Amino acid sequence: MKIPRFNRSLHRMERSALALGKAAVNRKRYSRFLRVLGPGLVTGAADDDPSGIATYSQAGAAYGHGMLWAFPVMYPLLLAVQESCARIGAITGKGLAANLKEHYSRPMLYTAVGLVVVANTLNIGADLGAMAATMQLFVDVPFQWLAIGIAAFIIALEVTVPYRLYAKILKWLAITLFAYPITAFVIGQPWGEIFRATFLTVPQLDFGSMYLFVGLIGTTVSPYLFFWDTSEVVEEEIAKRNVAKIGRDPVATKNFLRKLRIDNFTGMTLASVTAWFIVIVCGSVLFSHGVTNINTAADAAKALEPLVQQFPNAGLLAKVIFSVGVIGLGLLAVPVLAGSASYAISESFGWKEGLWRKFRKALGFYGVIIAATLVGLSLNFLHIDPIKALIFSAVVNGVSAVPLLFMIAKVSNNKAVMGEYRNGIWSNIGIWLAFTIMAISVSILFYAMATGKA
Repeated sequence: MKIPRFNRSLHRMERSALALGKAAVNRKRYSRFLRVLGPGLVTGAADDDPSGIATYSQAGAAYGHGMLWAFPVMYPLLLAVQESCARIGAITGKGLAANLKEHYSRPMLYTAVGLVVVANTLNIGADLGAMAATMQLFVDVPFQWLAIGIAAFIIALEVTVPYRLYAKILKWLAITLFAYPITAFVIGQPWGEIFRATFLTVPQLDFGSMYLFVGLIGTTVSPYLFFWDTSEVVEEEIAKRNVAKIGRDPVATKNFLRKLRIDNFTGMTLASVTAWFIVIVCGSVLFSHGVTNINTAADAAKALEPLVQQFPNAGLLAKVIFSVGVIGLGLLAVPVLAGSASYAISESFGWKEGLWRKFRKALGFYGVIIAATLVGLSLNFLHIDPIKALIFSAVVNGVSAVPLLFMIAKVSNNKAVMGEYRNGIWSNIGIWLAFTIMAISVSILFYAMATGKA
């Protein structure tokens, strides 16, 4: 009778070993998945910068669930555009501006660089202003001094922190995006109504909704993401010491492209789903209570109060959560904005560029980062309302993206540049749809302004 008991013990040991083995395999798979995540995840997280948060919040406050139809339109376009940008970097080993310089006319190059620098500088100023205004919820320090302090901290971080460590910091800052989805589930939602508003709504075409739509698509399919993602793929390859394979070893490139698509899909999906939840929460909390216009950071923070309403100081705690999100994502986005402008200018003039280089080895590259941040900072001394500046910068991004999308389509379909890795049919459909939709939306917006219907 002792043998069966021994067998049962043996079977339990085998099951335990099998469970431990499966757990180890799952941990390895999860670890591999995290290692795959890089430029795409950072780019996606930066997509929901303070400008994005403000624009999505205003859409929810002004229209409730009435602007949710924009997300099924924007999401596939964002995937197609960013996958093409990342593939350009992977196949050529060069940034977007460097490819334009090598294969196209100087006017096209300077137009692209000018657009991204102007849009990014406005966005930097708006983001720094939003971060300073958010910090004023807790400290009684003049707005301008807070903006200066934040700008100095960001410059020091980007100039002094090695790229590998910096990339890890940027990945973890993406966690701050989860406050809005959690809030949506805490307060409960009429999900049937929300999904109908997302997928079955006929869009409104008045000036207010078109202005916001251009802002929504501009802060989602943003010019700075085009340049940043392309160049950061090259940075990633340099960090892994296999950049020489790009464009020369098709087998290695196919494997890298597979990981690249996973990275981009994860980052862009995170950005789009989180943005969707921001609109839902602001529609449920603000619009439903008659708050249709967000004028201050405190107004926007009220959207998160239901998350902590069971606590004595719910308002204060909501402000803390909101501030962590805005400041955390601002710390992530401002270096991306300044960095993408610097990549564009440095590649245009043939300067040594890249975050992997030390400061003294790429003075021009880091000089542009510092200059872009300081010029953006200076805009906050013009007494422009920080929240309105955020939304306006999103609209400027939408306008600037139209010609840039045309250029990306040209580069990604150029056989001399991409070889056998030119855009496929679905990538082309996505990019040309993005160009067409944004061009039409911007044209309607300009028409309304020109005819006095604004």
